[in-house]
Amino acid sequence: MNAKDSAPGGLALIEDLVNTLNIETGADTLDTVEGRAAFSLTEPDVPDARVLREALRSACLAHAGHRPPDGAAAPPLDRLLAEAPLRVTVDAAGAAALRPAAEPAGLTARVAAAIATAAADGTWSRLKACEAEDCQWAYYDRSPAGRRRWCSMSVCGARAKMRTYRAKRG
Repeated sequence: MNAKDSAPGGLALIEDLVNTLNIETGADTLDTVEGRAAFSLTEPDVPDARVLREALRSACLAHAGHRPPDGAAAPPLDRLLAEAPLRVTVDAAGAAALRPAAEPAGLTARVAAAIATAAADGTWSRLKACEAEDCQWAYYDRSPAGRRRWCSMSVCGARAKMRTYRAKRG
């Protein structure tokens, strides 16, 4: 995926966080200094970031009409976000926004503010996770009908269609 394909606004943060884990290979960029730095995390922050990541993945799967694989029991996202310190700000023009209460803002507060903004502008439900069980990559659905199923039609979509074709012929 390139920058043009990434989610708009604060949803890019969520997309990037969910995509820190490559389900197929097990590689987790939160295990690296660079991966943690991208989210302003320290090594002790990683376990909580992983819990948040999997709760977000579950929400993205739900947006796409899928449920997480059996045995995947991420805590409800709303419970995690309830702990995020946020405040309402109003600028000189009277525009209101939800912002993290502290600076520097923690990851959960930044995610909560991004979700609130995206929910208000109608984009939150377009952040989805790939249907392929060995992928589940987060992507922003820009399709007109909002029914995209895979992160990439040329990879995950093609694999799924080939499996369906082979099952019918076999």
